[in-house]
Amino acid sequence: MQRIPQQVIDEVREKTNIVEVIGQYVQLKKSGKNYLGLCPFHEEKTPSFSVAEDKQIFHCFGCGKGGNVYTFLQELEGISFPEAVKKVADMEQIPLDIEISSEPINQTSTGQQQLIALHERTRDLYHHLLMNTKAGEDALTYLHERGLSDELISEFKIGFAPSQRDFLVQVAQQDKVNADLMERSGLFIRRDDGSFSDRFYQRVMFPLNDFRGKPIGFSGRMLKTEEFPGNDQPKYLNSPETELFNKRQVLFNFDKARNEIRKQGEAVLFEGFMDVLAAWQADIKIGLASMGTSLTEQQIAAIERITGQVVIAYDGDDPGQAATDRALAILDAHSRLTLATVTVPEKLDPDEYLRKYGVAELQNLLKHGRQTPFAFKMQYHKKGLNLDNESDRLKYLEFVMQDLAKVQSPVEQDLYLGQLAVEFHLTRESLKQQLQMVRQTLRTERRQQQTVASPAPVQPVRKVLTKEEKAEQMLLYRCMNESSIREQLVQTDFQFIHDQYQELLLYLDSYMMVHGNFILADFLNYLKEDEMRQLVINISMISMSEDSNEREIYDLMRVISQSGIAEEIKQRQKEQLEARKNGNQQRELELTVQIIELTKRLKQA
Repeated sequence: MQRIPQQVIDEVREKTNIVEVIGQYVQLKKSGKNYLGLCPFHEEKTPSFSVAEDKQIFHCFGCGKGGNVYTFLQELEGISFPEAVKKVADMEQIPLDIEISSEPINQTSTGQQQLIALHERTRDLYHHLLMNTKAGEDALTYLHERGLSDELISEFKIGFAPSQRDFLVQVAQQDKVNADLMERSGLFIRRDDGSFSDRFYQRVMFPLNDFRGKPIGFSGRMLKTEEFPGNDQPKYLNSPETELFNKRQVLFNFDKARNEIRKQGEAVLFEGFMDVLAAWQADIKIGLASMGTSLTEQQIAAIERITGQVVIAYDGDDPGQAATDRALAILDAHSRLTLATVTVPEKLDPDEYLRKYGVAELQNLLKHGRQTPFAFKMQYHKKGLNLDNESDRLKYLEFVMQDLAKVQSPVEQDLYLGQLAVEFHLTRESLKQQLQMVRQTLRTERRQQQTVASPAPVQPVRKVLTKEEKAEQMLLYRCMNESSIREQLVQTDFQFIHDQYQELLLYLDSYMMVHGNFILADFLNYLKEDEMRQLVINISMISMSEDSNEREIYDLMRVISQSGIAEEIKQRQKEQLEARKNGNQQRELELTVQIIELTKRLKQA
């Protein structure tokens, strides 16, 4: 693999805006001169992830991670530095006349890359079988009948696993895939005698990708035929949990939809893969689906990082509506997303609705058929109740009042109170009183829950800096931003108290001798140690006035110098006491003279 010239690294970075790159992974909002979002490196509810456009760096005040645009991609996607440069160049459409090969960072990533390579090989084989062989004809016909075009099938690399139980086993053995990798992949089942069989057979195969678009698992839909009725098999079969695949974290189509969701400012949640594919074919490319289970906190966190608004468009039948109610409850409890729902008419699912009424009608439904969460609940709570019955009417009003109490907008609350008053021939005032009682009960319950709640998660312990260390960091901040101050310290052989700051000054000086100008994002590449990079990022995030003045620099240097001399005096006093104990009068006198001289210097500093 060719080494990337420094000139190319600099050119790619200089032509790139870190906000635009990170904005493809994290929903960023302007806050002062920086941008804030939810950190992609750890779970959090309050944004602590900051991107400084002027400095071209990122920093999380929660977990401490930080760096430049290359560091971000290396950390998030687990790729090497050359791969990160190549990825940024591709994003900015900057041609690189250099071959960049995959370069494993460590043993863990090597193992994961082998697993991904095995999944890529499997995906391509299944797709080829579907599109180009007699064995895949029935599966291809099934997909065509479901309204999927060849173009869409190829876009999502949908495939077919044949009925023979050792098809993939034979391929793996031919490729000399070792038994350990086969077992870890989840693509095979190991028998008691140690041999393997294919986990997936006689199934239409949907590849499941991570956020980078790399296949990490599969979901297979049983294809029933006369020869293979498959009555004892589940309709859908997902990959088991592996070191790559965790169904609690995966959202179908997240990798393809992410950028479009970010641009449009919203995502549409569907129940199944076929609904996502139908929407895609109708040019609605912001669809996502969870893995056949209720939404998880990890999936919600992934959505929150790229958008603030979600539309739930689950199936129109009773189970689909129940799933919508559950999704609203989960999202309300675990997110700050703005929510809307779409109820598909005639108890159809979105895929069926598209095939029955066409692209334009599905687009119209998803755009104009939206309800607020409370409007949905008003309809949903009526299911199974006879509102002509007084007891059921009271039960219904109790349900909806519980939900209305959670609506934040006073205008929205007033609107629905008016609707309920008209529908049930009640006074608005009586409903308001009832609402106040419910809200008071909810507040009391919340207080009780907070009292007995488990302790808050432990936040990373941040080191409390001494006055002297603060002065060292502030002085280095000035050195990074004003070359005259750095030159002054170097020429006068100024000494920092702590070795790490003295070392940083030397790195800074050597960097400036080569480059002439200080560019923070480039300096981070220049440094080789992660600890030193983190120190530079922490210093660069200090809030200081734009320009220094002589008094400020003098005061900072004085604090550092005084502390250094004070430490020397303490050391000499210890040595003096030791000399006294040993009866060494000559050494005791020498140390006394040194202490006197140091004390004079301390007063003059």
